[in-house]
Amino acid sequence: MNEKLIDELKRQGSFESEEESQKRVEVLNKLQALAEEFVRSVSLQKNMAEVIARDAGGKIFTFGSYRLGVYSPGSDIDTLIVVPKHVTRENFFDVFEKLLRKRVELDEIACVPDAFVPIIKIKFSGISVDLICARLDIPQVPLSLTLDDKNLLRNLDEKDLRALNGTRVTDEILRLVPQPIVFKHALRAIKLWAQRRAIYSNVMGFPGGVAWAMLVARICQLYPNAISATIISKFFNILTKWSWPQPVMLKPIEDGPLQVRVWNPKLYPADRAHRMPIITPAYPSMCATHNISASTQKVIMSELKRGAALMDEIMIGKRPWADLFTKHDFFLRYKYYLAVYASSKGTAEQQLKWSGLVESKLRQLVLKLEWIDSIELAHPFVKEFDQVHYCADEEEAKRVADGEQIATASTKEADLMKTVKAEENREHGNKAAANGDAEKKAEDGTTTKLVVYTTTFFIGLEINLDPHHKQLDIQWPCKEFYEMCRSWPEYDEDINCICVRNIRKYRASNFFPLVLQHQY
Repeated sequence: MNEKLIDELKRQGSFESEEESQKRVEVLNKLQALAEEFVRSVSLQKNMAEVIARDAGGKIFTFGSYRLGVYSPGSDIDTLIVVPKHVTRENFFDVFEKLLRKRVELDEIACVPDAFVPIIKIKFSGISVDLICARLDIPQVPLSLTLDDKNLLRNLDEKDLRALNGTRVTDEILRLVPQPIVFKHALRAIKLWAQRRAIYSNVMGFPGGVAWAMLVARICQLYPNAISATIISKFFNILTKWSWPQPVMLKPIEDGPLQVRVWNPKLYPADRAHRMPIITPAYPSMCATHNISASTQKVIMSELKRGAALMDEIMIGKRPWADLFTKHDFFLRYKYYLAVYASSKGTAEQQLKWSGLVESKLRQLVLKLEWIDSIELAHPFVKEFDQVHYCADEEEAKRVADGEQIATASTKEADLMKTVKAEENREHGNKAAANGDAEKKAEDGTTTKLVVYTTTFFIGLEINLDPHHKQLDIQWPCKEFYEMCRSWPEYDEDINCICVRNIRKYRASNFFPLVLQHQY
């Protein structure tokens, strides 16, 4: 069974080739050199001597799927740059960004300094990399530095602590599993299953990568001598019977040297409200699944039960492993859907920021919908759909922005990151890129048309209407959601638009082919 599992994971494209893995190592080596150059440049700007600036160091750490060794082809590398105390976050988004833009290997770049964890997203030599930065209260960051010592967390702000937490948690998980190879194969399978069943997204209220890793690690601890196939079977059988909100912990919660909040439901009412708490093992311990709502919990439990039933048959040879990884049926499951349209008449970069803001608030809309008695379930889909619309006039642009016109002949799918890069090339005087883009638009006949960028999010609704009242009123949650989004400091009513529309199954299913392209 274990051999068949690994063979199926290979068939599903879960493993990367040796050549592609080596390319990742080369990219990380170049980023390490850039990190050292970044720290040296900032040190010299602050009037430090050349020898001191050179010795100030700077080091990159990886975390997430790459650090765990469960990355797949096309997955990004989560990367942390650790810098000494005289290098600031502002330097990261100024000096380091400029260093990146000078590199010929850079394909795409998008900076999000206002994120919960400030981040620079890049594509470097064809590989996606998420870069975050953390400043330690030490004068030098040598290459020999490790992040094990809790005292390194002293005198740091919350954003630096959150940035460091990713690497510290990942390293702690690897230390706490009895057989790393067994853990990695089992986690690959569970990650693939969660992605195919569309329950893999922290921002949408489902477990993210680190939460699924901790769940698999806990089963590995309970069965230290089991092989991966057995771990997967036990994973479903145990978690379907788990007494939530009893927390999943890989080790007891530790005290530390900082006056920071550690997860404690006896002390904090907000922690008591967590429905499926999965607690990070590194100090300071936090809940990795605080975003899970009543609806997403129902969806997760339903998928776990489905997985348990399949695994019972797979383990006795009645079904193949491939059945576990069947894609979801979200766009066929519900009779009614809400489509949330976030649109911009500005640039692609403005749309990237606006859609990110709307995505971060979408969970609040789900929570408000759950308060309505007639709504049994509000199920957010984990993937958004980016499109570019070329409109003939302002009236058509307004219809597109209001969601009255979707997936029309004049609509073209677009990767916003690529569009952002094209705009940056023009902005930085890259005439070849600008001319090429102009030629493409001329071929499309879109040179004089108004461009509207849209990002669409979906929420499936399970409704139980009162027989005497056949209508469902969701004006209140939608109004609250609109106000939250429009309170964004950068909101411009002439550029940004947000609207929510209810659509039937047959219209939502038009997006199903796009879902398959995203492997979801």
